[in-house]
Amino acid sequence: MAFESLAPLLNRLPAVKRPEGHVHFKKKLGWTLGILVLYFILANIPLFGLDKSSIDLFELYRAFFAGASGSLMVLGIGPIVTASIVLQLLVGANVIKMDLTDPHQQAIFQGLQKLMVFVMVVLEALPQILGGFMKADAGLAAQLGVPVSYITLLLFIQVCIGGILILYMDEIVSKWGIGSGVGMFIIAGVSQQIIQGIFNWNTDETGVVPIGIIPKWIYMAGPTSGIDLNYIMTNQVLFLYNAGILALLSTVIIYLMVVYVESTRIEIPLAHAAVRGARGRFPVKLIYASVLPMILVRALQANVQMVGQILSSKGITVLGTYQQGTPVGGLMYYLSPINGPSDWMPSLVGPRFTSLGVTEPALWQILLHILADASMLIIGGIIFALFWVETTGMGARNVAEKIQKSGMQIPGYRRSSGTLERVMQRYIPKVTVIGGAFIGVLTLIASLLGTLGGAGGTGLLLTVSIMYRLYEDIASQQMMEMHPMMRSFFGKE
Repeated sequence: MAFESLAPLLNRLPAVKRPEGHVHFKKKLGWTLGILVLYFILANIPLFGLDKSSIDLFELYRAFFAGASGSLMVLGIGPIVTASIVLQLLVGANVIKMDLTDPHQQAIFQGLQKLMVFVMVVLEALPQILGGFMKADAGLAAQLGVPVSYITLLLFIQVCIGGILILYMDEIVSKWGIGSGVGMFIIAGVSQQIIQGIFNWNTDETGVVPIGIIPKWIYMAGPTSGIDLNYIMTNQVLFLYNAGILALLSTVIIYLMVVYVESTRIEIPLAHAAVRGARGRFPVKLIYASVLPMILVRALQANVQMVGQILSSKGITVLGTYQQGTPVGGLMYYLSPINGPSDWMPSLVGPRFTSLGVTEPALWQILLHILADASMLIIGGIIFALFWVETTGMGARNVAEKIQKSGMQIPGYRRSSGTLERVMQRYIPKVTVIGGAFIGVLTLIASLLGTLGGAGGTGLLLTVSIMYRLYEDIASQQMMEMHPMMRSFFGKE
């Protein structure tokens, strides 16, 4: 097939070498923490030559893109996620015919994904720079005595370097560390926003009210705030929103819900074929594909919004119009993600649109916006969950082969991979669909209610789920350190 001819090229792509043997837990932890520190360092290195008036196209998606505005990490994991979306859609539509259950073709798929990341780094950097969103500092160019185009080229090179660095940082964590780099960067970015949302003493656009929820409460309790019991009773919903109480409750509720759902599972009993009394269980979680497919859904929305905003800046408003980076009309308004109560509560939507100098949307338009976002999250969650399971080796056939190789079998069934596959086929596809739809609903609820620090419902959902799975991964790593025979079951040797 055509993609087979690309195999020599894919094999020559720079790659992080896999460890030849077992990597000790402490060494894995060291690599993980080292990459995390490096990520924070790079996220705080500003782009040289970037004008302060530049616009961040992905500002609303920073929480789950793990990027930092105006820094080397400005693209975040965007290119990695977008490359995954493109390839999964092409494979799912049979434009690229690949059998992802075949290890050889799965390796080619992963190589194609890496190649696609390089392409996406360029494709995401160019529109932002050439489109005038990331502007070169003309004053700096004058001081250095060089044309502005030189500074523009330098910006492009810096953004591309940052995008490629995060790709290989993710690869290091995946091969030498614990969990995945993508998940680790999301946790880092969202946690930083939540902490700032709690303790930030800087003031908002009014220059008076602090941003952080604790400083805000201290201010509201003071005599100069003008907030008393009569005000609270008269403006209950507005007070709950402005005081951050709604965001705090939402954060706690989503945290508890995700932990509960992550612990909900179907356990298939297993027994060792050769060792009498050696038993175990294979857990099929309700959120079997994890919440990472939600990144793919939101990334798809982000890229659609980027196209709409670029066209709008060029005077092409057929897809929608924007004001200060916010979609305020046309198809782009309905396809934009909901990030909190200010996107759907009429009493909050109206003032926000008025401040942008446009007419506020009617009630039916707000309802249609909610329905469109709900449809994308639920349907997209199902589709990408199914793709995710097949492309990451979590399908029924792959699981059956792993259990077969480990020497385990299901009690009462004949010991063969075909039998195991038929049993797994009863559970895994159904649970994947149910879990994908459920996580879409959970993401919608989190997005409607909002969260601390403006991390967004999707960002919080991803963070809690990734942290829970990271905890489980660390526990399994420690178990394998104590019981080396368990490594064969997990495919670690």
